[in-house]
Formats: sequence, C-alpha cells, structure tokens
Amino acid sequence: MPFVRIFLRPGTSAEYRKALGDGVHRALVEAIAIPPDDHFQVISEHSAADLTYDPQYLGVQRSDRIVVVQIIMSGGRKPQQKRKLFKRMAELLAESPGLRPQDLMAVVVETAWENWSFGNGEAQYMDT
Repeated sequence: MPFVRIFLRPGTSAEYRKALGDGVHRALVEAIAIPPDDHFQVISEHSAADLTYDPQYLGVQRSDRIVVVQIIMSGGRKPQQKRKLFKRMAELLAESPGLRPQDLMAVVVETAWENWSFGNGEAQYMDT
C-alpha cells in the first residue's frame, strides 16, 4: 500500500518522469513484494527555491538533478528489507532514466494500517 511522492527540479521530459515512477514501483515490487497493481504516485517538479538540498551532506556529491523519493507505507518492514529497497531503487533508476545513485535521496515514512483509505470513504485495511 505504498504511496510514493517523487520530487525533482524542472526540465525533465514526461518520459524521464515516467521512468522514475516505473523504477521506484518496480523496486517496491521486487524488494518488499508489494502487489504490482498497488501503484499510487505523485511526481512533481520544484524550482531551486522550493527544492533545497545540501550538495555534499554525508560525503555524497549531489547535483541539481537530485530526485527525492518519499515512500509512505504501513509499518513492519525489517531494516534489511528497506536496505534492499533503497539499493534496488538506485540500481533501477541508474538503468533508466540514467539517474546517478548520488542524486537519489529516499525516505520511508511508516504509518499504521488504519490510516489508509483507498476510496469510497472506507478504511479498507482497518480490520486486517
């Protein structure tokens, strides 16, 4: 049930942004076994004034092609699953659309199952 938000600077093509979304989704499917049809994303571009980052925090040399991925999902994944997810995302996005691993920042935000509604005003996972 992840909800993915992808933030980047303006100037990329629709194909580039689609490849970002597809790569993140594929990594989620492969690394933490989400169902392939559990695909909810928002991709948005932000000006330099609205997307701030340190170009060398923790010794990682980032460029203005930085992509920030926020994954909101239910809690319960083990640390090694998250590590695998981060690694797989970097690998897939390096393949397509050619994002340097140094330009990928990702964060997982965990929430309880009862905090989700997938439509109809229902909390589909509340009783699972």
